[in-house]
Amino acid sequence: MRYLLKISSVLVFLFLSTGLYAQVTVSPIDIESRSNSWRHNRQKDLFDIAHRLFKKKVVLPVDTTEISSKKVRISGLPTVGYSLQTSFAIIGFANAAFYTYDLPDERASTILTSFAYTSYNQVIFPIQANFWTKNNDFNIITDWRYMYYPSFTYGLGGYTKPGTGYMIDYSYLRLHQTVLKSVADKTYLGLGYDLDYYWNIHEQDPPRGKVTDFQKYGLTNTSISSGISVNALYDNRKNTINPGNGLYAGIAYRPHYKFLGSDANWASLQADFRKYIKLPGRRRKIIAFWNYYWFTFGRTPYLQLPSTGWDASVNTGRGYIQGRFRGKNMLYLEAEYRMDITHNGLLGAVVFANAQSFSEQPSNKFEVIAPGAGAGLRIKLNKYSGTNLAIDYAFGLNGSRGFFVNLGEVF
Repeated sequence: MRYLLKISSVLVFLFLSTGLYAQVTVSPIDIESRSNSWRHNRQKDLFDIAHRLFKKKVVLPVDTTEISSKKVRISGLPTVGYSLQTSFAIIGFANAAFYTYDLPDERASTILTSFAYTSYNQVIFPIQANFWTKNNDFNIITDWRYMYYPSFTYGLGGYTKPGTGYMIDYSYLRLHQTVLKSVADKTYLGLGYDLDYYWNIHEQDPPRGKVTDFQKYGLTNTSISSGISVNALYDNRKNTINPGNGLYAGIAYRPHYKFLGSDANWASLQADFRKYIKLPGRRRKIIAFWNYYWFTFGRTPYLQLPSTGWDASVNTGRGYIQGRFRGKNMLYLEAEYRMDITHNGLLGAVVFANAQSFSEQPSNKFEVIAPGAGAGLRIKLNKYSGTNLAIDYAFGLNGSRGFFVNLGEVF
């Protein structure tokens, strides 16, 4: 019965979210070339299918070829979703896309927000903006989130077992602001300010008669981290939603200081490397590699330690629930083979494998590797931006498994 519920939730998700996600993700920044519209005519997406079924023209709320600086295209709809960490969720999305200047290579600025309420009584409210100035000289990135987020924790290191998990309850406010400056072709450097505030932190029904790793590490009712970020980015991908080739390399160093209001002096270093290789052939075939490294220094708060599924895109570790593993440092590797099933690009498929390892306490050594693997279906939501609805089923150790639904490719 449990798996029937998972499958039915995905079907409901597909039915209710098709129009929504095409609206939210269409953005000229992710189009390989505005002059390649003839290629898109050979492709099919769900809007083309809707047109054939209902004999009615379906117009994209955000026209990828006609957004101008004089127009702000706004769209949004309610939908439902499912994930291992939230179970069922009711979600409302809104999106705005616009150009600051009408120049041939100008990138589109976007503002995305949503509100979700889940079966676990979680509340998730992000506001994310990506603003480009003239000639793409500056990129201003906003990542604000409010979360009331009861969720599972399993302790520290790679030796933890699924049966040791229990709920922790907390509220979370995230205010991250970054400004990047173009310093060379496809290369950006920048600074930012990060504030992470957790309050009403407490454990729900922890194991009886046992001191938990959270308690040993230092359980407090509140946690404040305030610091700066130093960022470097290189990205030569032509399509960031569904890359066909190219390289992405991003490094962020985030020191936190007491004089800025942080509870302790500590720092994190995150390095994100992605490589895409297009294979020959008439149908689209891609091999993609993802390396992700996350290290911390000093007395890092427990809830900000590297953890499964807590990367910036919330996508590491398919095969495991968010927060399944946690430690001072994290190593992650994933590879995925992507291919079109149909000639028109409407349906595609992927197979993937990943491996994650977290340092142990107190040795800080990497001793356990947790592998994951699976396969998935891709359904084209919008042929202009290349946006797919990704539905994956993945397996991990000790019976861990489940569906993972994502908008766009996982990496």
